[in-house]
Amino acid sequence: MIPVLFGLAGPELLFEERRLFQDCVPAGFILFKRNVENPAQLRRLTDSLRHMTGREHLPILIDQEGGRVQRMGPPRWRAYPAMGVFGHMARQDPAKAAGAASALRLHTRLIADDLRRVGITVNCLPLIDVPQPDADGVIGDRAFDDDPSRVAALGRIVADALTAGGVLPVIKHIPGHGRAMVDSHEALPRVEAALETLEKIDFPPFRALRDAPFAMTAHVVYTALDAAVPATLSRVVIRDWIRGHMGYRGLLMSDDIGMNALSGTMADRARGCIAAGCDLVLHCDGDLDAMRSIADALPQAEPILNTRLSCLVGGLSEAGDGLSHSDRLDLEQRYDHLMKDLLPA
Repeated sequence: MIPVLFGLAGPELLFEERRLFQDCVPAGFILFKRNVENPAQLRRLTDSLRHMTGREHLPILIDQEGGRVQRMGPPRWRAYPAMGVFGHMARQDPAKAAGAASALRLHTRLIADDLRRVGITVNCLPLIDVPQPDADGVIGDRAFDDDPSRVAALGRIVADALTAGGVLPVIKHIPGHGRAMVDSHEALPRVEAALETLEKIDFPPFRALRDAPFAMTAHVVYTALDAAVPATLSRVVIRDWIRGHMGYRGLLMSDDIGMNALSGTMADRARGCIAAGCDLVLHCDGDLDAMRSIADALPQAEPILNTRLSCLVGGLSEAGDGLSHSDRLDLEQRYDHLMKDLLPA
């Protein structure tokens, strides 16, 4: 097994993909809208990945946040609001804070049930970046709030509710993407904030959720930590700050190495992530040539990685294949009732 999570080209596993994946054995996979048509098709796809790898406890990831980032959407699945809606409700009316927390818990359990039914085991959520007013809009309403303590509290609700629903959470984007002035999909952001500011605002949610099973790095340069390279490629940031200062002990994955924030070949980027201290490399676009070059560049993973992944995914098995029909209806009714009461008409 090699320490990479690969994307796929489309809604079915292609012959060339199968041949590559059987040869290199990636640690897991990540799905996008291009891989999603309907529940039956998606379940066939995830089952085919498990069958191909011979791994029942396979990490299969997706970004199902709600709002702008929802890979599984209408008409086959519910349209979920962005996470910022829940922070806004709690902030605008403290009397509604408890109701907002309850609604968020139900909201996340419904998302977990959607994923569990189609065989997806990991959701790249909660996003616990703390947005700043002058930052690029790539984070925006995907974030809960601009108050670190509220972000941490709501992030905890999401992480716990996903786990209770049989899906593993991923905290992102450690050590914080909220003040980046450019979208890291397009260019490399540089954050010039003082260490004292980062300590007070950006870091606390990640420290609070340091027990999360997975964390995703930010392709951002933090000049107060390492002015030379982005966090994803920085041994200093990962060793001294993410692992050291924040105390994160879970599995650390890169953000997508295909993003324009990084430079060099895909092979160079993948090697750089592992050398810096990431446990897993994330490559999303499903390009076969790029995946072949990454597979050739990466070393075989230590056996402990496979053990940790299997234990994490295997630990979700009691959740079954989703809620019963009656439990699902009850959850939806309670959620809809709460949201109607909490949101303005």
